[in-house]
Amino acid sequence: MESRVFFFGGGRSEVASPDKAFLGGKGANLCKMAGLGVPVPPGVVIPTTVCNEYSSLKKLPEGLMDEVKTKLQDVNRETGRTFGSGDKPLLVSVRSGAPISMPGMMDTILNLGLNEETKRGIALETGNDRFVEDSHRRFIQMFGNVVMGIKHELFEEILEEHKEKAGAAVDTELDASALRELIVEYRQLVKK
Repeated sequence: MESRVFFFGGGRSEVASPDKAFLGGKGANLCKMAGLGVPVPPGVVIPTTVCNEYSSLKKLPEGLMDEVKTKLQDVNRETGRTFGSGDKPLLVSVRSGAPISMPGMMDTILNLGLNEETKRGIALETGNDRFVEDSHRRFIQMFGNVVMGIKHELFEEILEEHKEKAGAAVDTELDASALRELIVEYRQLVKK
């Protein structure tokens, strides 16, 4: 079977001739830069053909997640971090792409891989619990909105309630404890 997931980073790309129609603009450009030796964060790219396959099947193609997990091992090696580990956890961004630039039209999910175990590891590394909790609440909000189709406004309403309760004018005034309480409600919203 032909590969459906390609690694880039560390001065190399598994795609010899990155094509925007095949990889989307972001994917093609990252693969091209990595292949030229430009320092880009390592990652993987899934071609647009897989999106077409998903659209026709109405589910992920057979074996795709196994391929993603295998290629993530390359990212783990390149970064010295491990996806899903509490010790030096690797967090990833999931970005959609198209052959042409469409600013503001394509969704992104940041901090994929954050969970209670990885949060502890990052908190130990950074010494900043508030940063970790805020990253987690943002991840839940993005995932809930982009993947599960939960309206952004529902998350914002919960956030506003917690800001009011804490006497906070802006998000950054919520401390780690307040953010943990907020995360509990975000999770309840996602579970509905």
